[in-house]
Amino acid sequence: MHLLIAAAGSGSRMGASRNKLLLPLLDRPLIAWTLDAVMQATTIDWVGMMVSRTDYPAFKALVAGLPIVLIEGGATRQASVAAGLAALPGGAEQVLIHDGARCLVTPDLIDRCAHALLSTPGLIAAVPVKDTIKEVASSTLQIQYTPPRERLWAAQTPQGFAVPLLKKAHQTALDEGWNVTDDAALFEKLDLPVTIVPGEETNLKVTTPLDLILARVILEQRLASKEP
Repeated sequence: MHLLIAAAGSGSRMGASRNKLLLPLLDRPLIAWTLDAVMQATTIDWVGMMVSRTDYPAFKALVAGLPIVLIEGGATRQASVAAGLAALPGGAEQVLIHDGARCLVTPDLIDRCAHALLSTPGLIAAVPVKDTIKEVASSTLQIQYTPPRERLWAAQTPQGFAVPLLKKAHQTALDEGWNVTDDAALFEKLDLPVTIVPGEETNLKVTTPLDLILARVILEQRLASKEP
């Protein structure tokens, strides 16, 4: 199984002056925890990581000795994934795409997604929404609609797709000027099926300083549970 890691973002919402994936988390760069999980997964044969040109030297040092191909990413996540798809080895049939900021992903979730991808053209890890969600008019802040909670799932990564279909979806997006926040949305626009793989409540995306605190607590608990 091939896997791409999106790591070309910035630290703007974190309030950081550099890529948040390079920020320290328990004395290691945040991305190092993501890479640990990927390297421990038993189903992954090839890994590529999309990084910005500015961060390339830092990531090159981080992956020294690891079987990871660095790929220059784009200005958006969508552009970065397109660059990653172009860099896949010839003959790649399926690919998992993971957000590097989801540093608490487990090898088990990666492997479950990899196995599930063998029988579906598209999938995402996701968890049921626990809160009641309101659709609100941006101009008035008035509630417009309350969607049934039992039908709502919070999207996570890994997401996985058949490579030929995803490449075609990205080309269509480029031709039509579509801008989306995840690859599943491209499949949805083309009426291609995307299946849910139950994710993990701890598989949070580190986006804000509070997320970083929560990630630290979860990692400390995990490490403590492994102590003799």
